[in-house]
Amino acid sequence: MASGDTEKWRSTALLVIDMQNDFILPSSPIHLRGGQAIVPNVIKAVEVARKRGIPVIWVVREHDPSGRDAELLRRHMYSPGKPKPASKGSVGAELVDGLVIKEGDYKLVKTRFSAFFNTNLHSYLQSNGITSLVITGVQTPNCIRQTVFDAVAWNYHPVTIIVDATAAATPEIHTSNIFDMKNIGVMTPTLEQWCESGH
Repeated sequence: MASGDTEKWRSTALLVIDMQNDFILPSSPIHLRGGQAIVPNVIKAVEVARKRGIPVIWVVREHDPSGRDAELLRRHMYSPGKPKPASKGSVGAELVDGLVIKEGDYKLVKTRFSAFFNTNLHSYLQSNGITSLVITGVQTPNCIRQTVFDAVAWNYHPVTIIVDATAAATPEIHTSNIFDMKNIGVMTPTLEQWCESGH
């Protein structure tokens, strides 16, 4: 790739949010319907990002098996006999097949919906000259939406959501949340459009 192309993407980062077994695989009791369908597009987005020299940030949930660091509304999931979603060190917390953290990537652990809440994401992005974000992953009304709204509040621009590399429980929920985010200035290309347009 020409150095000019790499220079163009110097201030952009790709966030891959919660693409973990517990949230994606149908065998998981807490899987997100619609999540598995976007796996190929997330894989492709990561490949394109790497070719462009865009840093890949893997945003994942990892909770204490007791759930003591989870939101109050989710604590009941960590009681005896419950699924204990994304427990640190569990198979469920691992990325789904096809997604691999490589040398040069960055892994960010969060315990709330937003990737910015009580994490070092903003300072990490600032210190690396990142001013523009591209978002993929799950799920649209929760972790995607909260991260996007915080990114806009922190003046990241542009913020881009790849609409067919993100998902919600239903297409209707996904579409309505994309509509809301588009209305605050977020770019919403398909993967094909993002690959072609260079935004």
